[in-house]
Amino acid sequence: MTVYKIVEASTVTDEALEQIVNTWVARGWSLDGIQFAMRESSKRPAMAFVLFTRDESSEPGAQPEPQAEDRALG
Repeated sequence: MTVYKIVEASTVTDEALEQIVNTWVARGWSLDGIQFAMRESSKRPAMAFVLFTRDESSEPGAQPEPQAEDRALG
């Protein structure tokens, strides 16, 4: 089963995006793409969504990482 991870980046610089990609790839996720949200008044993106995938069936017993809401509850 393919699981998706979406990371929102409000700071859209090469360094910020590089850090996000390197962090999540090191955790076993594969980069799927980057979507940019643009401002009308600027050519610079206002934010970015970095998309990752991971095949959960390839790691026996692997559990998806808990989301912030899950960690707060548990």
